[in-house]
Amino acid sequence: MRDARAHGVMVYMAKETVAEQFVDVLVRAGVQRLYGVVGDSLNPVVDAVRRNRSLEWVHVRHEETAAFAAGAEAQLTGRLAACAGSCGPGNLHLINGLYDAHRSMAPVLALASHIPSSEIGTGYFQETHPDQLFRECSHYSELISNAGQMPRVLRIAIQHAVGQGGVSVVALPGDIAAQTAPRSAAEHAMVSRRPQVRPGDAEIDEFADLVDAAGRVTLFCGSGTAGAHDEVMAFAERVKAPVGHALRGKEWIQYDNPYDVGMSGLLGYGAAYEAMHECDLLVLLGTDFPYQSFLPTDVRIVQVDVRPERLGRRSRLDLAVWGDVAETLRCLTPKVRPKSDRKFLDRMLKKHSDALDGVVKAYTRKVDKHTPIHPEYVASVLDDVADDDAVFTVDTGMCNVWAARYLTPNGRRRVIGSFSHGSMANALPQAIGAQFTDRRRQVISMSGDGGFSMLMGDFLTLVQYDLPVKVVLFNNSSLGMVELEMMVEGLPAFGTTNRNPDFAALARAAGAYGVRVEKPKDLRGALKDAFRHRGPALVDVVTDPHALSIPPKITGEQIGGFALSMGRTVLDGGVGKMVQLARANLRNVPRP
Repeated sequence: MRDARAHGVMVYMAKETVAEQFVDVLVRAGVQRLYGVVGDSLNPVVDAVRRNRSLEWVHVRHEETAAFAAGAEAQLTGRLAACAGSCGPGNLHLINGLYDAHRSMAPVLALASHIPSSEIGTGYFQETHPDQLFRECSHYSELISNAGQMPRVLRIAIQHAVGQGGVSVVALPGDIAAQTAPRSAAEHAMVSRRPQVRPGDAEIDEFADLVDAAGRVTLFCGSGTAGAHDEVMAFAERVKAPVGHALRGKEWIQYDNPYDVGMSGLLGYGAAYEAMHECDLLVLLGTDFPYQSFLPTDVRIVQVDVRPERLGRRSRLDLAVWGDVAETLRCLTPKVRPKSDRKFLDRMLKKHSDALDGVVKAYTRKVDKHTPIHPEYVASVLDDVADDDAVFTVDTGMCNVWAARYLTPNGRRRVIGSFSHGSMANALPQAIGAQFTDRRRQVISMSGDGGFSMLMGDFLTLVQYDLPVKVVLFNNSSLGMVELEMMVEGLPAFGTTNRNPDFAALARAAGAYGVRVEKPKDLRGALKDAFRHRGPALVDVVTDPHALSIPPKITGEQIGGFALSMGRTVLDGGVGKMVQLARANLRNVPRP
């Protein structure tokens, strides 16, 4: 290949390989790092990354971590992120993290390196069929079977991931990656962000008519309300609607919300359940709330979602609205008649405040002296000492409960977890991806001892890259949520006990900061010291495995071992600063 630009001198340039072309396309799509574990079939791509200064290779200890980290990065930045695994077992390890990213609508490109192309279909060593295996957790999963398919297949994969929000997988045999590319990866316009979708005028008019006809309106919000806080508040004020949320909607909608009535679902609290069931019209905004038994069946329901396939798949709808929440409400709010009657809203705000007052009492008695330490107390102190723009990554299980009830959103904090897929061991890997996006921002992994120990090897990734992630370990030596489920179903707890080491000592042995906390009086200082430490740190807090008590009227018919909230908490636990927020909102309620 010749280039005659050097003052008329013919310069001979090496031809581009498929692997180099692959890396070049990723860089042009805005990918900044590639998480993975090296392996023989992946070597051509890894070497191409080594020689490209615009893309960083992040060497993790387990490919599942790579996929979780990429998913967290994509959720924080809104940009395409990428991960990679070598042939067979290597890329199979990606699958759990990819499921989580896909269900979280995180744009992630996964490279599934493959066995030699001539051996596919022969039962070769480590042979799998990744283009088939990943189809259920991706929008696009295809095999590059010859060099001529690059870069077009990769570009199509990227556009699926970014345009539809989720995962795309490209399977690439190692021998093809090493081949010379038949043509260069020329500049090519690609999708970089998703559009805002506006419903049609007919849908907006019908929506307005339903709102005007309803005496009592309730809003229930999910993660689709991201970026729509102001629009939701303006609409709630216009129609005097209580506003509840799902767990994934908490960070977007709970702060600066004088209409807040809490959360519904398995971890619900406050008056969200009653507000949804006692209204005339329930408006579901950007939520794919999965628990049908918490949704009413005898009220009118409108659902707004940018993903049309989600409309009506959880409940009967009177109107399905395909659109972005913010755009839809901008069109709708001016068209509805303002409501002046606050009776329903004020009654729900009062119920919400009363409900929170009732449950907070369980953990206000000598909590700062109780040993083992109440996990609620740990979460409350953590909420106090964490930065105002901290990123929290939250393990599935009891850490979900503490995050739902104690982390106070403010519009700047982020809370990321496996809220749709429900995987264990997600918090530490997601913290890795979060911290790589900004080393100066505080990233806190709220880890359970079960989840942390499952992928504990990647604590070494924090040390290797000197990532200043702070792991706050809720160590109750058990799989607490599973144990609770067994108890509610009338089964004795079995197989849920963990025999744990001193995790702080392990952290120190790995070269990180580690401290163990067994007394409540030491907790605040330990957290502050760990947060001041410049590198990775772990705070191993020994917590009470019996901290949760079961509501007295649980029956065997209730979902997954939990009671329907019926206006009460599902679990008898505190609710942190939400009590103060609820009381503050009550000040706006007119007194008779």
